[in-house]
Amino acid sequence: MPGPRVVIIGAGVVGCALADELTGRGWSDVTVLEQGPLFETGGSSSHTPGLICQIAPSRTMARLARYTADKFAELGCLSRVGSLEVATTPARLAELHRRFGFAQSWGVPSSVVDPAACAARYPLLDKSLIVGGLYVPSDGVVSGVRAAQAQAARATSRGARFLGDMRVSAISSAAGRVTGVRAGDEDFPADMVASCAGFWGPEIGQMAGIAVPLLPMAHQYVRTTPAGAADDLPILCHPDGDLYFRAHGDRLGIGSYRHDPMPVNLADLPGDAHPAKLPFTPDTFKQSWVAAIELIPSLRGSTLEDAFNGVLAVTADGFPLLGESSAVRGLWMAEAVRMTHAAGAAKAVAEWMVDGRPAIDLHECDLNRFAAAQLAPGYVRKRAIRTFVESCGVVHPADPPPVRNLRLSPFHPRQAELGAVFGETAGWEHPLWYASNPPPDAPRPRDEWSARHWSPIAETEARLTRRKAALFDLTPLTRIEVTGPLSFLDGLAAGDVDRPVGAAAHTVLLDAAGGIRGDVTVARLAADRFLVGANGPLDVDWLSRHAPPGVAVRDITGGTCGVGLWGPAAPELLAPLTGGDLPASHLGMVPVTMLRLSGVGEPGWEIYTEAGYGLRLWDTLWEAGREHGLIAAGRLAYESLRLEKGRRVWGRDMTTEDDPYQAGLLPPGETPVDRRLTCLVLADTGDVPLGGEPVYAGGFTVGHVTGAAYGWTVGAPIAYAWLPSGLASPGTQVEIGYFDRLLLATVAAEPLFDPFRERLQR
Repeated sequence: MPGPRVVIIGAGVVGCALADELTGRGWSDVTVLEQGPLFETGGSSSHTPGLICQIAPSRTMARLARYTADKFAELGCLSRVGSLEVATTPARLAELHRRFGFAQSWGVPSSVVDPAACAARYPLLDKSLIVGGLYVPSDGVVSGVRAAQAQAARATSRGARFLGDMRVSAISSAAGRVTGVRAGDEDFPADMVASCAGFWGPEIGQMAGIAVPLLPMAHQYVRTTPAGAADDLPILCHPDGDLYFRAHGDRLGIGSYRHDPMPVNLADLPGDAHPAKLPFTPDTFKQSWVAAIELIPSLRGSTLEDAFNGVLAVTADGFPLLGESSAVRGLWMAEAVRMTHAAGAAKAVAEWMVDGRPAIDLHECDLNRFAAAQLAPGYVRKRAIRTFVESCGVVHPADPPPVRNLRLSPFHPRQAELGAVFGETAGWEHPLWYASNPPPDAPRPRDEWSARHWSPIAETEARLTRRKAALFDLTPLTRIEVTGPLSFLDGLAAGDVDRPVGAAAHTVLLDAAGGIRGDVTVARLAADRFLVGANGPLDVDWLSRHAPPGVAVRDITGGTCGVGLWGPAAPELLAPLTGGDLPASHLGMVPVTMLRLSGVGEPGWEIYTEAGYGLRLWDTLWEAGREHGLIAAGRLAYESLRLEKGRRVWGRDMTTEDDPYQAGLLPPGETPVDRRLTCLVLADTGDVPLGGEPVYAGGFTVGHVTGAAYGWTVGAPIAYAWLPSGLASPGTQVEIGYFDRLLLATVAAEPLFDPFRERLQR
């Protein structure tokens, strides 16, 4: 069977890879349309330096890169010259140790090497500047055009056709589903359309009536006259100088992120054969050239033989845009994909199209991951510029973004009065901690990295939540109203959501293969009306895609707000506001929905109301809580408390690659699992991992950390990690790789706090 009719827009390396992957899975009715000539199209694939570098903080991105490297090597397109990332400062060397940890976690062979070894690998270096390096032997370089040709040839042999000089001018749809593409003077009927247009993606999206949130930007690349190079030199990354180098025979190619950001307007691109190669701006390259000569003295005798500003696509968060549009069914995207990830991204999208799900977790890359506010052109522009600037930076996971105060909870004025220090998630401002709460008398020491964007006040807030009561802002969580028969949600959830009206359950959503698609709370508000507490737009998209006729799914987050009121004093605090009846429909004069749910292991309630009542709700609870020692608490305290209680978070602790048995959400089944999400208690050295660090046993990498925090109730750092089942027994000792040191950890029975749920029964 030829499969559905598929039209791919763009015959660069990603479009050719997708055609190859689809036809390799038996779909032969595949047409690839390219506005330029085949296969030197004039897009990014035509001018790319062709670097394949596999280490990334993200497991997903590392896997996409590893598949790309292996596939291009198998096709004979990749030269595995290796890569060497050098450090010229102690801070950068520490970052290289952290990146080595990611490599260990994701299975990328690598080693941290000393200056002598760096010079041995790359003799052109001024060794006196180097304090160390990170070497990856399996990285390499590839010709983008050659890789596109090789994949297109295989796809053609299986029935695909490639048409050049066919500029797409329209995308047709009916009843919310794509029906075809018009290019040149021809119409191409289609059951599926996949846009692989690179930085032209927003133009294609506009034709279909959807936003494609990426920003075309120019990136400087030069090629020198002879500089003593050789083709077997590894890729050289000099992040302290915002530079990278690759050999072109005896010449060097130099790419720079050192210049000021250069956003590009698509309307200003030249109409010649190389629209993605803009005129070089030498003034903005001066500092880069000086830094390059400083690192590689042999460049002093060379000049620039070729130079241009190449256009590439940059997203707000640095991840590609993959998947099917939630607004136009059958319209797929594989945009903002670097050469490093090209074949891997195409494979994942092809799996998604053919099998209904990719084989690996793609939530970081999902096209539909952004909220509406994050699709605004101004937001995309500012965030994408920041992403470009930080391409070579030492980026902390909690570094604040450049766009702030985009989405504010109704409680924000009161939080600011209490000295809240805010973080940001999905455009929402959320308190990390409150300066009005005192720090502990004797704060625990903490390592410099994990102490960034952190405060010892988190200890005070966590302890007072356990002793008295605290208000946590839940407004940034996604709230979805589902109307329809119970069978809809019951069929998607792992747990039983058939509860009486007024009751709620915490459960996970499952995909068709039994993978965890999201962790949610489901509250039954009426016989056929439910409030679903979720993680973000992907949950809205998932429920909407699976809703049959007669079921309505509506995101109500923007018109509502909520707090978590938790702690042993919470029931007593609420009693005067309700006449002693809980749950209640009103707190004072505020109409509310109260759910007996707790993410921190303390008695209390999730309390929701319309946004217009938000300030009154906060003030009502705050006034009632004065005599009970009520405090406001932030995200840092919540992380500590939820890990003590063993509360998992989708997207961090578990994904579609994991099932509820492996994640410890259901009792062991009949079939033993091969790995488990495991609780670890660390030796209290002051070091607290943040996630992604490797776990070792017997000197071998056996797993990775998903998240960690200091547990103030248990008096030690806590981490959760995926480990083989044979190592998941309480008492087993393992080690966590943290920068250049190993942290001793012990597998613990969980939950660490209140294992018999005695406190929740109060």
